[in-house]
Amino acid sequence: MTKKMVYNWKSWWRSLHKNNYFVIKLGISIIFVGLAIRLLYNRSSDFPPVSTIPLLQNAQISTAPVLSDQIIPQGYGLEPIDNEGKCNLFTGDWIPSQDEPFYTNRSCSFIEEPQNCMKNGRSDTGYLYWRWKPRGCDLPRLHPSRFLDLMRNKSWALIGDSISRNHVQSFLCTLSTVEKAIEVYHDENYKSRRWIFPSYNFTVSVIWSPFLAEAAIFEDMNGVSSSEIELHLDVLDKNWTELYKDLDYMVFSSGKWFVKSAIYYENNNILGCHYCPKRNLTELGFNFAYRKVIRKVFDYIIASNHKGMIFYRTSTPDHFEDGEWFSGGSCKRKLPAKEGEFGLNELNKILRVIELEEFEKASVKASENGVNLKLFDVNPLSLLRPDGHPGPYRFFQPFAKDKNVKVINDCLHWCLPGPIDSWNDLMMEMVVNG
Repeated sequence: MTKKMVYNWKSWWRSLHKNNYFVIKLGISIIFVGLAIRLLYNRSSDFPPVSTIPLLQNAQISTAPVLSDQIIPQGYGLEPIDNEGKCNLFTGDWIPSQDEPFYTNRSCSFIEEPQNCMKNGRSDTGYLYWRWKPRGCDLPRLHPSRFLDLMRNKSWALIGDSISRNHVQSFLCTLSTVEKAIEVYHDENYKSRRWIFPSYNFTVSVIWSPFLAEAAIFEDMNGVSSSEIELHLDVLDKNWTELYKDLDYMVFSSGKWFVKSAIYYENNNILGCHYCPKRNLTELGFNFAYRKVIRKVFDYIIASNHKGMIFYRTSTPDHFEDGEWFSGGSCKRKLPAKEGEFGLNELNKILRVIELEEFEKASVKASENGVNLKLFDVNPLSLLRPDGHPGPYRFFQPFAKDKNVKVINDCLHWCLPGPIDSWNDLMMEMVVNG
């Protein structure tokens, strides 16, 4: 881990204006999110043309209203937060394991095509034989039948974007080795869905809510926008709020969708926007909106008097190397990375700092109100797994006809089975001993 240094956000902002190279670097990092957003929005295996993605090099990052005035160590946002002196489940190492995955791409029908790496032609399997080992404590492997017994007559919901959908597939595949889940609900576009394990009366839902707040999204099925997103910063998404009180366990997450062009509303009045050069509106920055919405979500949770367990999952990094998604970037590694080998890009650092700052404040209030709010901090352990993404195998047999064909890589989502299965081990440990 790099040595901590004092880092002042206001000084950072001033230097950002003075350093054109950094602006370009930040702009490129933000452009990458075009891939992330496309992946996060659509179930299709197609990517949008570059022309559909705004030139976000000119986008602004808001200053004092969003970024904390306090002195922040440079490493802040990269390391897992301390858990009151207890063993931190999210500080550890990936170690070799001889254990077979609970499921395969053939045994589980819940895997969607873009994450079905083996079916799509990925031939190496070494990425399957690693397990997450926290330093100073043990992390038992999830026991599907015991977990289902524990969850009898309970309900789970994973709320967010396509990484939540990726995770719910892993969750269902693992538990369905005991009893196969049956789908009992889906919305028109199969984005929000619910399954039940009949013998246990245990339900698992994925709720599509990429902003967690009310948003009008003007995109077709190819991810092409006809207008800016209209995001209401003061109104939470009823897709999850209407179900909230009846859920026993929830995993919230958000992040990269906030980089898209959007007009921001409060009290049904336009407050400003993020990247709307054709409109005469105040540029507020995506981080302004992200902090506002996360704070609103936490305030809702804190005031809810909910008696279940609520997780906030941190955003996950990508692992593009030798370019971005639009310039030949790929993820060809076959082994986990060593600590310090990968760092978060500037965009992901900003998102992560906001998440950790807002969670730290919210967790104190939640504890005072008797609400069981936990940080599900998968960012650090995910950063060490560049080998676990579909890469070119988001597409079916991409090199069958031409070994040298140029293919856009997916270095954001996770192969199934794959590293994301360890998230289930962490969830069970936090439920049982949290």
